[in-house]
Amino acid sequence: MSIEVLPATGQWDDFASFMVPRKPGGGGCVCMSYRDARLGMPERIEYMRSECSREPGPGVLVYVDGQVAGWCSVAPKSSYGRLMRSRTIPHLDEEQDPWSIVCFVVRAGFRGRGLMHELLDGAVEHARRAGATLVEGYPVDTRGERVDGISGYVGTVALFEAHGFTRRSSTEAHSGGADRWVMRRELG
Repeated sequence: MSIEVLPATGQWDDFASFMVPRKPGGGGCVCMSYRDARLGMPERIEYMRSECSREPGPGVLVYVDGQVAGWCSVAPKSSYGRLMRSRTIPHLDEEQDPWSIVCFVVRAGFRGRGLMHELLDGAVEHARRAGATLVEGYPVDTRGERVDGISGYVGTVALFEAHGFTRRSSTEAHSGGADRWVMRRELG
């Protein structure tokens, strides 16, 4: 099995193949929930199409044997309006604009292969190549229990810890009833 993680820049068709609703009027976040959820579906699609057309892009895609298998949203925290206004996820300092990892999506048929690990490594490397010195995420603390796919879209504390992130602050945010944490990793 060949696995490759690439920036979404220039990869609109691959991103759209599973992140954009196929039916007119279909639901879906198109990964805009943290960016600007007030936009209608046509505006969300156009926003992400534009983001995928320029550097640094809105995130990374994972490919398995040449097929797009998943997505991770990673960008400067300041580009996520909802996150900047959050009352439940604290800002740890105002002087820095860390890169934020806010969601993971692994397509059906590719789950259970550890691709979230690949996506997290790829997201960190993408942020590093773009000049980031600090990356943070807001995963759910499952306390060793399984979490459903919808609640786990933010990743888990165990996943982030396995990749060198440390807990920095508890939050008032929850996913699937479980607590979420601000976790950070310094990039040298």
